[in-house]
Amino acid sequence: MRTIAFIIRKEFQQLRRDRRLLPLIFLSPILQIALLGYAANMDVKDIPLAVCDQDHTAESRQLVSSFLESGSYVASAYVPDAAGAERSIEEGTSSLALVIPPGFGRDLAGRRTAPLQLLADGSDSQSAAIGLTYATLIVSQAQTARAAQRLAGLDPRVLRQIRAVQVDPAVRALYNPTLASRNFMVPGVLAMILMIITTILTSLAIVKEKELGTLEQLIVTPITPRQLIIGKLAPFVIISLVIITVVMIASFLLFGIGVRGSLLVLYGLSLLFMLSSLGIGLFVSTVSRTQQQAMMIAMFFFMMPMLILSGFVFPIESMPPVIQWITYIFPLRYYFVIIRGLFLKGVSFAELWRETAALAVIGIVVIAASVLRFRKRLE
Repeated sequence: MRTIAFIIRKEFQQLRRDRRLLPLIFLSPILQIALLGYAANMDVKDIPLAVCDQDHTAESRQLVSSFLESGSYVASAYVPDAAGAERSIEEGTSSLALVIPPGFGRDLAGRRTAPLQLLADGSDSQSAAIGLTYATLIVSQAQTARAAQRLAGLDPRVLRQIRAVQVDPAVRALYNPTLASRNFMVPGVLAMILMIITTILTSLAIVKEKELGTLEQLIVTPITPRQLIIGKLAPFVIISLVIITVVMIASFLLFGIGVRGSLLVLYGLSLLFMLSSLGIGLFVSTVSRTQQQAMMIAMFFFMMPMLILSGFVFPIESMPPVIQWITYIFPLRYYFVIIRGLFLKGVSFAELWRETAALAVIGIVVIAASVLRFRKRLE
């Protein structure tokens, strides 16, 4: 233990001497949680809407008002025809266009089908899909309100003969009542930061020892490979625990998002997740000769695939079946479920046993394989 403590103290001394790296380690997580928390917002509001009202009736003006008063759209242009609406989208002035043809109000008054055209900028598929969904809901609400007006104007004797069928759904969004995407993204940012910090710092620290020639000096000392590995990895475990605490405080102060579950479970399962990320960093250090190589290998072969296929941004359920099976090998997939469950749902360890078991298996396999390869390189 004394030898391991000596190595850990040496690692912290090296980190303290690097005046650029130490602030980066502790300030970058706060900067990332702030930037991603505010910028990574999938809530679509104030969609630029081009309005083409060729009918100029009370009915068409009422429909336009329904769009603009909904809070989801803002009028970006008023154009005379459909060609102008397309041109507005092509120039990037508008993301959606509402085209009301002549005779719209007359068709509604005559109880005939009234055509309506909606144009969307499909180059931004997510915003286009959300914008069309909002538009469909607004048109449906306007149609329902008009039908209610017609029923109210009928003779009471006729109304008694009409059997009213009404559906009154009671919708509740659990755990995130406002459906704010920030509440979903911020816990994921914590998992992403933890993975990046542990993987990159571990690989760079060991490769730096190779570049300076100090790793060979450690090898010829009486220090065993087991002591060297533990001494090398332990400082980054301690740093990661501090970073978790810093990010949790920042997310609560900036966004009011705190941990609803057990902090003990959070720290314990985070340590379990670190087995995989530290193991990956250790493995990268065995195949890299320079810090640039270590950075590139860690980024392109490990971190980017995990971020893309772990459910951080893209839902796993929407991926092809083959890709969904591949995601089971990534520890970040399970840690996202854990971290979001603890932050948003307040779940206990009993609800997370499947993810815990998967993390334990993956972590043990990854750290064991990386340690064996690292010891072989040392010997």
